[in-house]
Amino acid sequence: MQYKPHEYQRYATQFILDHPVAAILLDMGLGKSVITLTAINELINNRFEVNRVLIVAPLRVAKQTWPEEIEKWDHLKGLTYSVVTGSKCHRIKALQKPANVYIINRENLKWLIESSGMPFDYDMLVIDELSSFKSYRSQRFRCLKKVRPLIKQVVGLTGTPSSNGLMDLWAEFRVLDMGKRLGRFISTYRAEYFDPDKRNMYQVFTYKPKPGAEARIYEAIDDITISMKSKDYLNLPSLTLNTVPVEMSSDEQALYDEMKFQLVISTQGKQIDALNAASLSNKLSQMANGCVYDDQQQMVQIHQRKLDALEDLIEAANGKPVLVAYWFKHDREQIKSRFTAREIKSVQDIKDWNAGQIPVALIHPASAGHGLNLQAGGATLIWYGLTWSLELYQQTNARLWRQGQTEPVVIHHLVTQGTIDENILAALKRKNKTQAALINAVQANLKGSVVA
Repeated sequence: MQYKPHEYQRYATQFILDHPVAAILLDMGLGKSVITLTAINELINNRFEVNRVLIVAPLRVAKQTWPEEIEKWDHLKGLTYSVVTGSKCHRIKALQKPANVYIINRENLKWLIESSGMPFDYDMLVIDELSSFKSYRSQRFRCLKKVRPLIKQVVGLTGTPSSNGLMDLWAEFRVLDMGKRLGRFISTYRAEYFDPDKRNMYQVFTYKPKPGAEARIYEAIDDITISMKSKDYLNLPSLTLNTVPVEMSSDEQALYDEMKFQLVISTQGKQIDALNAASLSNKLSQMANGCVYDDQQQMVQIHQRKLDALEDLIEAANGKPVLVAYWFKHDREQIKSRFTAREIKSVQDIKDWNAGQIPVALIHPASAGHGLNLQAGGATLIWYGLTWSLELYQQTNARLWRQGQTEPVVIHHLVTQGTIDENILAALKRKNKTQAALINAVQANLKGSVVA
């Protein structure tokens, strides 16, 4: 297929060519893969500045999206690639195959650097979903930090750079510029831009930005960072975000409240308890959805209110396909017990959905939130169970609300009243404000300047 880039795509590609270190904050659907591959092709085949490129991406994106993009466009026919996934034997063979571009899933990055036995001789690195390196404690961050000085050109791609707040940015930019802009150490970054927030006598639990810190952080990174929003460059259909309230009975609410305040309940002959705050949050989310696991990991049903609400929404769709995002395994089982639903997991599932052959499709944000083009199959997404992750939330929404969608998109959130569902939805909105501020601060315009 012939590539006819939009002006913003030309701008983003040129930005990569002009900046050995580039953070490209592209909204979902703007074509970050072809933008980056066009720059890679120029650097390898025309400028001869790069020989071997390593692309690190989520597993499904590494296996499908990047190879498909290379195969799709005529101007990339000169690029050779090798996908480094699967068994150890398969990965070794893939690394031994001569190629311009090596594509690996981020879970295998530690193996590549420390255990593969192959030299790390890549002169360009592309990190797809840079936000997956936001934890400075993670093995993938520590391994990449070791070899980062060996790489002369780095590109970080994401649409959700600060999904949990500004603290995320340090690790992400540390792997990009080796600490030049936000400091080499997290302690320095904290001291410079943050004050302790929640704490006890000996331990700080959370930090809050100092007055003016946000603007200073954005100023520190804006020379290597551009951002673009879909709504500014694409004629996307309208998006409606709808909250569907779900109400439990008084007995069901009382059981939920007992778990919330007592951390233990007995129901249907089963005991369910929460050992800590994280466990309690998990149990309350399960109960809000209708089921909860007991100590033996057996499913205990609390109510079917969300199932009833989901049934109403499916009926209201009047036969149009709906995509349902679930979080817990028992959500999936409950939905399948009432509806003829099919989970999207394989390439064939994706093809059938986009062909309109799956009336009710299930999707798990953690496994299918990145890189899937599902906009041809429908325009209605229903969040049966919410996630705390802004990144997964936005990426999942972007499976339908993206370039190529021809119908108005409606996203429903099933929210059980008086439960943690309300807290999760509110937290997603708060996090989005922080992220929107960052994106606005470094937003690109096509004349090459940065607007505040």
